[in-house]
Amino acid sequence: MSKVSVFLLVTSIGLLTFSCAMNTNEGTAIIDQYGYSNCIELKNDEARVVLEPNMGGRVIAYELKGRNVLYRDSLQDGVVFEPGKVITHPAGGRFDIGPEKTCPKRPALFFGKWEGAITGDREAEMVSQQDTSTGVMMVRRFRLDEKGSRLTCTQTIRNISSETKRYCFWSRTFAKGGGISLTPLNSASRFPKGYIIYGPGDVMDFMPAEEPNIRVRDGVLEIIGPPERPKFVMDVEEGWLAYITRDGQLFIKTFAVYPDRVYGEMSGANVSVWYNKEQMCEIEPMGPLETIRPGEEISFTETWYLFDYEYPADRNADLEEIRKIVASCI
Repeated sequence: MSKVSVFLLVTSIGLLTFSCAMNTNEGTAIIDQYGYSNCIELKNDEARVVLEPNMGGRVIAYELKGRNVLYRDSLQDGVVFEPGKVITHPAGGRFDIGPEKTCPKRPALFFGKWEGAITGDREAEMVSQQDTSTGVMMVRRFRLDEKGSRLTCTQTIRNISSETKRYCFWSRTFAKGGGISLTPLNSASRFPKGYIIYGPGDVMDFMPAEEPNIRVRDGVLEIIGPPERPKFVMDVEEGWLAYITRDGQLFIKTFAVYPDRVYGEMSGANVSVWYNKEQMCEIEPMGPLETIRPGEEISFTETWYLFDYEYPADRNADLEEIRKIVASCI
């Protein structure tokens, strides 16, 4: 190695060390996690969040008392995207844009490298590349409360093109599989049963047959085990989704619902649940279809909560209790 190369290497290490040493923001750190470097940790006495900027700008850990509610595939640890490489279902808390069937392919956003930065006490952001396929770049901002598990996640789409764009926000969080998914159905839903199941193929089944692991009870759609078809869409009027893991955690998301606005999915749905066998359950709030003019940006916020909660052995969750917990979050 030349003297110049050694000098540059030593200088780079020195700058990184100096940068880390200068971080005075409470509850934050730059760490290695699951084979990735330069991850950002946000934590308080009860909860911990790890943001991963190396592939897709994901949340790879959302923990309460040391237990992660998010799905992890150890075979993916440290994996990064390369053109031509096939990556199936990146793990963790993913975010995306849609509509699913009309939005251009966007590997630079969904798989690409992001830039992460600590922005305050228990606060950080990740910034995407400028994506030529969609004409946008994105910023994701996260804030963990000083106490408890509340994590605020705000995603911003910025139009960097010279054309008006129409996109929606699409959250795609993988929780650990095999749990109980709870969705409050719309009493005035456009869907006869309050939900649609996708498949087989391109079918949108608006009158799905009954099956043992799907039921509606007290106005809540419960998926209590692997269904025959994994993808469900709903047009909720209450802005929350909940999921109970088998190892005793209750994961809640809250978000704004806009009944007078257009949602861009073919079904007009504003949430989706993808319950993939025993492997993972994808919890997916969606924002309305946004018109974004050149140079403009729009944002959408969802808020996460995590609680200790005993998994019901009979798979009959106490829905009144769940609603009380949700009400305490909103």
